[in-house]
Amino acid sequence: MTLHDAHCHFFTGRFFEVLGREKYPDRAASAKAVADELGWEVTIDPATLADRWISELDQHDVSRAAIMASVPGDEDSVAAAVDRHPRRLVGFFAINASAAGAPERAERAFARQGLRCACMFPAMHQYSLRDAGVVRLFEIAERHRGAIFAHCGYLSIEARVRLGLPNLLDLRFGDPLALASTAAHFPSVPVIVPHFGAGFFRETLMAAEVCPTIHLDTSSSNAWLRYFPGLTLAEVFRRALTLVGPDRLLFGTDSSYFPRGWRRVIHGAQRTALNELGVEPAVTEKIFYRNFERIFKG
Repeated sequence: MTLHDAHCHFFTGRFFEVLGREKYPDRAASAKAVADELGWEVTIDPATLADRWISELDQHDVSRAAIMASVPGDEDSVAAAVDRHPRRLVGFFAINASAAGAPERAERAFARQGLRCACMFPAMHQYSLRDAGVVRLFEIAERHRGAIFAHCGYLSIEARVRLGLPNLLDLRFGDPLALASTAAHFPSVPVIVPHFGAGFFRETLMAAEVCPTIHLDTSSSNAWLRYFPGLTLAEVFRRALTLVGPDRLLFGTDSSYFPRGWRRVIHGAQRTALNELGVEPAVTEKIFYRNFERIFKG
């Protein structure tokens, strides 16, 4: 079966630099210091990192993948990677919708850099998904036939946790119901909520039911399940398929750093869950590649 991954992070030199300036503000080589402490590879050149990803995807028979610039302002890196491998990589970019200059940055990313999806992390940047800046971002995505990714629910950034950096989050802003209120006004803009809503599962199902443009990505270990004793990944898939339907689920792994690389175990766990449910091949094809292909036509 063809396999597309809708959720991979593109950890560039800039990503490590941002962390390094916070963790080691007095060190000139703070990016390397952070990478060494984490035990992760740091690759400065985006083209080289793109090649590394393609080799990894080939090893696991992944045909296409969405790669996300994980810090605002790193659009150039993802654009360079997509330019190098346009048939394999789809460019996503992180943006703070409340920041000065966000509309101009989004316009450039969609119109001039060929990126396909703007990614919001409202709990991190602390703004409501009903704010004017979010509406403006939807307007820009609509004009350029782009998509919106909105992280709702619980948010944990592994690198920050392992480095002992504070996560100054306000989870109240990650409300999928507020997202649905805005997204409903833009019926041509596909919207992706990762990790089945990351703990706001019920609210995400409600939001998707009232707003048919909302899609759920299945990525990560879905550790939020610990907040719901007895709930299994298979049951999550069953409820999502029943209430949202097979046309709005996108397979993802939340793969990010090397040497770990592509998270094969995540793929295996999701295959197992769907097999437990006896899901038909036509449905699994939609989840694992057809829905992604429909939204992000090659």
